[in-house]
Amino acid sequence: MKKLNLILVLSLIFTTTIFAQKTFTLTSKDLGGETTKVQEFNGFGCSGENQSPQLSWKNAPEGTKSFAVTMYDPDAPTGSGFWHWVVVDIPANVNELVTGAGTKNLVPKGAVQSVTDFGIKGFGGPCPPVGHGFHQYIITVYALKTDKLGTDENTNPAVVGFNLWNQTLAKASIIVYYKR
Repeated sequence: MKKLNLILVLSLIFTTTIFAQKTFTLTSKDLGGETTKVQEFNGFGCSGENQSPQLSWKNAPEGTKSFAVTMYDPDAPTGSGFWHWVVVDIPANVNELVTGAGTKNLVPKGAVQSVTDFGIKGFGGPCPPVGHGFHQYIITVYALKTDKLGTDENTNPAVVGFNLWNQTLAKASIIVYYKR
């Protein structure tokens, strides 16, 4: 009986190890649990450096043809949240956006930064109203089943979001917080 139990346990461990899938994961060397003045927007009442964070991802699913990255604040007092960054058409062989990519035009060749709710193209950092408490900023990388999303730099975030919804194979997010 003990031998049978040992065989069952070893079989379970072996099967789990063999068939375990690695998850699509997003990380950042620049971000911890909160953003800082380095990422804070410069304008709109804020005085930060407006530097987009370094982001990297791994374990994209098979069939990924491109990536997209967004940064969204669901706590903004707008009734519909606030889009801070929208990047699409990142080539499938890319797995990182370097620090400042969204503000120094260092996105990979072929990638498109669409307009944000600030009305600018590229990264617009956190800028919650003073005294409004912590806002959460959801940064998401999308693995897409198309190489081109069919949007351009003037496409508003809601339309980009609809196209992302229709083309997403997998997504991974990190959440950071900021208040003023």
